[in-house]
Amino acid sequence: MFQIMTPQEAAALVSDGDTIGINAFLSLANPSRLQDALAARYAESGHPNGLTLYCASGFGGWDERLCADPYIAAGAVKSIVAGHFMSMPAALRMISENRIEGYNMPLGVMAQMQRAAAGRQPGVYTRVGLNLFVDPRLEGPGLNERSKEAWVKLVEVDGEELLFYRAPKFDVAFIRGTAADPNGNITFDKECVTADALSLAQATKANGGRVIVQVEGLSPVFTRPRSVIVPGVLVDAVVVCPDQHQIIKTEYNPSLSGDIHVPPTHMDYWMGRLRLSGKRGEQAANLSHEIIGARAAKELRAGDVVNIGIGIPETVGPAAARLGLLGSLTLTVESGGIGGLPAPGLAFGATIGADVITDTSQQFDFYDGGGLDICFMGGFEVGSDGSVNAHRLPGRPAGIGGFANITQSTGRIVFCVNFTAGGLEVAVEDGKLRILREGRVRKFVRAVQSVSFSALNAHRSGQRVLYVTERCVFRLGERGLEICEIAPGIDLRRDILDLLDFDAAVAEDLKTMDLSFAEARQNDAG
Repeated sequence: MFQIMTPQEAAALVSDGDTIGINAFLSLANPSRLQDALAARYAESGHPNGLTLYCASGFGGWDERLCADPYIAAGAVKSIVAGHFMSMPAALRMISENRIEGYNMPLGVMAQMQRAAAGRQPGVYTRVGLNLFVDPRLEGPGLNERSKEAWVKLVEVDGEELLFYRAPKFDVAFIRGTAADPNGNITFDKECVTADALSLAQATKANGGRVIVQVEGLSPVFTRPRSVIVPGVLVDAVVVCPDQHQIIKTEYNPSLSGDIHVPPTHMDYWMGRLRLSGKRGEQAANLSHEIIGARAAKELRAGDVVNIGIGIPETVGPAAARLGLLGSLTLTVESGGIGGLPAPGLAFGATIGADVITDTSQQFDFYDGGGLDICFMGGFEVGSDGSVNAHRLPGRPAGIGGFANITQSTGRIVFCVNFTAGGLEVAVEDGKLRILREGRVRKFVRAVQSVSFSALNAHRSGQRVLYVTERCVFRLGERGLEICEIAPGIDLRRDILDLLDFDAAVAEDLKTMDLSFAEARQNDAG
């Protein structure tokens, strides 16, 4: 039978050396009050310590002052296992400084690892990650010298190479829902995602651990059975936090939880209702990003099932809306949303007007099974062979997220990246692109530091791959990158070839990019 507890009482259930499974998707559904209570207990007593945190997507508020980063920074945590780290700046810093262990694996596989643990299975066998950084023949999942735990092994099954990812064992689960009924059944009615709350709760109980759930309130009536996400039989403790936000410091938005139907014609209104704060909140429009998003969106076809990644690819959804394509497409996001329009910035992972919100592990079953027609992904570096690094900046292991699962399983891939970074400024005048200030960092390099997307895998599987920048478009050819489109106003030699440290092929049928949308947007803004 579950107990109703204060955050402080719940934090007292955590022991030194415990592995805590956290159900969240970046800034969404994060049980932050439980973590705040843990931080306060550690600050007062030095316990619990030696903790391992496991979160398939990663969690946090993109700010060291928010969402549990204080107890990580203070030293309560020994190890973090996550699919993504950019929302946890303290964790990222501690890992980069080699002060704690850090392990990064594909988000989809990590979600499936939780589900395997729920059934006491040893782990997950998959092709995802072969010939990528996580492959033990390359780097493995460890992010620094301290990180030596063998989470991934190369195995052979019926003559085929696979990777085996070991299932985690949880002592405690931290989960956030909306309400608990008299039997402890948990609903997620106001949440943007369910992530993998059920799998995590089952996995924790299978290991003899405790399941602690943070909710907004208690329901006096019994929940409709089909509305229950986590059954009360799995719940040990419920912590009531009446003022929890749907997303960090934002008002409740019914379009993100599925409480209202949003037709394609109303997407812009509800996008405008998002009031996001912090580093991933309100961001100034970036013309180069909008150019990329508008060009990338032209690769969409009626009937496509689509995934849109974080960063510059977030501009593809709004571009598709402006082209009137939303009614003929199904956009998805790896957190579990199907249909509607993926939300940007701090709300990434949420969906405006979703038709379906499923569990993350099930979404990746769909992706791994070839359910996507096309995906739009970002990247830090692109190599001359077409391989992409999307998870590791110098000294900053950002994390692979859902990138590996998605790009290994999708037939058409569009990478959305600036040609250079660090101060790039552009303008469109008289239908021509002008480089006002060149970026300091070259994103197209001879060889990437670490492999998130393997061109070798792409050639073997017959994938069609494009790399869209603000000034040109590359395609993956037999011998590597080939320039197939160039923006008007751009000098092929000065603005492209001279800024590459490798020889790129130029297509005989070199085409001209259409900048009409970007010029119109720029004029409207002016």
